[in-house]
Amino acid sequence: MSTIPETRTAPGATCRVLEAGASFTGKQGFSYAPAISAETVGAQGLHMQIVTIPPGAWARAHKHENHETAIHVLSGRSGTWYGDRLEHHLVAGPGDFVYIPANMPHQPYNLSTTEPCIAVIARTDPNEQESVVLLPELETIHAVEDAAG
Repeated sequence: MSTIPETRTAPGATCRVLEAGASFTGKQGFSYAPAISAETVGAQGLHMQIVTIPPGAWARAHKHENHETAIHVLSGRSGTWYGDRLEHHLVAGPGDFVYIPANMPHQPYNLSTTEPCIAVIARTDPNEQESVVLLPELETIHAVEDAAG
């Protein structure tokens, strides 16, 4: 029986195995650890990264111009307000997949005040932050509602 050695990255290979890179705070306000992107592997049509939503944290309202987003929740529970006036709502937990169409305004947040929510994000923009369009005019819609109880 032959043994095939494990190779994480061969010089000049077109296929790669990566670990998530150093995290950064995105325009949306959360911590992102990119893995697959234009910068890391020369991707031309997608990227993947890990997002960590701190306990009780809300993202800034935003959309991804001309790019679709797919999310797979690994741990925790997240709510997301979405729509032109953030009039719709969804909740996703461990094992759930979420689809966000291109140009869809949304504002995700962590439902827990004690545990982070961690998810894998894939988007059709190989450069994570380039398609992010902040929508400050929408940010107070649910903040006022939440404060009122």
